[in-house]
Amino acid sequence: MLNIAQHVRDALSCGNAVVALESTIISHGMPFPQNLQTAMEVEAIVKANGAIPATIAILDGVPCIGLNSEQLGRLARLGTKAQKTARRDIPAIVAAGGNGATTVSATMFFASKVGIPVFVTGGIGGVHRHGEQTMDISSDLTELGRNSVAVISAGVKSILDIPRTLEFLETQGVTVAAYKTNEFPAFLLKSVDARFPVVWIVRRSVLSSYIPA
Repeated sequence: MLNIAQHVRDALSCGNAVVALESTIISHGMPFPQNLQTAMEVEAIVKANGAIPATIAILDGVPCIGLNSEQLGRLARLGTKAQKTARRDIPAIVAAGGNGATTVSATMFFASKVGIPVFVTGGIGGVHRHGEQTMDISSDLTELGRNSVAVISAGVKSILDIPRTLEFLETQGVTVAAYKTNEFPAFLLKSVDARFPVVWIVRRSVLSSYIPA
């Protein structure tokens, strides 16, 4: 059972823009109260650009699509006591009535279930170095391959094997593209020795490229 915030439900029913946001960055990315301040600032940026933010998390076993200020504060105070939740972890956390902060894969999963077409995040997971031996590959990549939600991010974290990550995304049939640049970012790094397969120059091209399932 999903708990969809009323303002998110209203926006979706009216066809207004809604942007999904993950919650792992709140619980595991930085300490309190900086995490709460950052979460509120990100939501404010989304609102300032004419969309409705929908931060996603699991609270007391209930997947919540769109957190209110009280829920954001609670998650921020829980910190790492909230379990980092990938797609595979969802059933166990829900069944146990636990608290889960959603990663990219889990956020995409819930966004697709309620019809949110766009998800904004910092950096996605990828293929770890020596992944060809360890098979340590983020579930973010397989979720990108099975899910039609458009993910806007700052690329892949620089500690990962970026060339192999791009190869894996190609295998999964994922369009990897950029707007007005061919330099592939690595989260905190502006660019690395990798290039985008597709570069869009005109904003209309970005919009027309999205084909929902």
